[in-house]
Amino acid sequence: MNRIFEDTSTAFSLKSDSELERAYFLFKMIANEPLVKIGTAMTNFALKARLPVDGLIRATVFDHFCGGVSEEDCMTVVDNMWSKGVSSVLDYSVEGKETEDPLDAALEKTLKILDFVKELDAIPFAVFKPSGYGRVALFRKIGEGKSLSKKEKEEWDRVVGRFDATCKKAYDLDVSLLIDAEESWMQDAADELVEEMMRKYNRDKAIVFNTLQLYRWDRLEYLKELHSKAQKEDFKIGIKTVRGAYMEKENERALENNYPSPICANKSESDSNYDTTVAYIVEHLDRISLFSGTHNELSSYKLIDLMNQKGIAQNDNRIWFGQLYGMSDHISFNLADRGYNVAKYLPFGPVRDVMPYLIRRAEENTSVAGQTNRELELIKKERRRRKI
Repeated sequence: MNRIFEDTSTAFSLKSDSELERAYFLFKMIANEPLVKIGTAMTNFALKARLPVDGLIRATVFDHFCGGVSEEDCMTVVDNMWSKGVSSVLDYSVEGKETEDPLDAALEKTLKILDFVKELDAIPFAVFKPSGYGRVALFRKIGEGKSLSKKEKEEWDRVVGRFDATCKKAYDLDVSLLIDAEESWMQDAADELVEEMMRKYNRDKAIVFNTLQLYRWDRLEYLKELHSKAQKEDFKIGIKTVRGAYMEKENERALENNYPSPICANKSESDSNYDTTVAYIVEHLDRISLFSGTHNELSSYKLIDLMNQKGIAQNDNRIWFGQLYGMSDHISFNLADRGYNVAKYLPFGPVRDVMPYLIRRAEENTSVAGQTNRELELIKKERRRRKI
């Protein structure tokens, strides 16, 4: 296996020496769990107390993991990455609102992003989270099959309307749309709604993409059932594969409520589930398109090998690799340098509103020690190469 991800010169080609040093500092911090907890608490206190910390946050963690405060502000990052063949997915990372005004604002923002990206080859996808379009409790109630009040039915109709308006616009503009995953207790209702959008807008090709969190042991079976429906009803499927983002929360809730955890028993089972699902999709590219969202090098190598075995071109538009901005540049930029389709999720939004995303990102990296250590190892290697 050609170990292309060891090439740090290509991986960090866009980073100046000072940006590389900032990355080194940040990942050193993230590797220290007590420090992350203290930093998170201090940041939350400073934001609640309205202390003037926006500039400090922007100059450090925000600028490393986010593209900017607005679409226009992101364009320098977008253009720089595109110069190396890496596309962007503008991700308005303001999440978990519970009242109608922010939900409508999220819809307006996503529609605006679709208008913004329609002529930009550098941004081939748009994205939104179901929890940005409706209350978590409402998704959960529908997923559990409980009856809704008249007011809740009207509220759900508005959620469906937001989904439909977004998917229709994506279809009209021919821009693919990634719909992110949520916690298991609201995912069933989201799945049904996304499936409805696929039936409507994926007649000729995959415009609407659902997300499978493959640390869940039931997701491959779900995909097979969806595939069977798509064959019978003649629509295409778009799937973004990820390992998952809510493991501790999922396990704790299952324990508290005395039901089997939806999460695989261990990491090796999650890895196997991920790779098996990707292989299933590659076997059925006539019907399913893939956005492989992973920071796992071995899974990326396995997908490369599958493509080689089946004679699939690197730039076949039915297969994309995806990583988060600020992470795994050794995967993203080395793949793009060799002609594969690669897109970075580029979060953006007002500094204070994006902080929940950034805190979650720091906590996730802390819990996955191998990922953080690998980032540090590669940054150190590049520092040595540059003799910083």
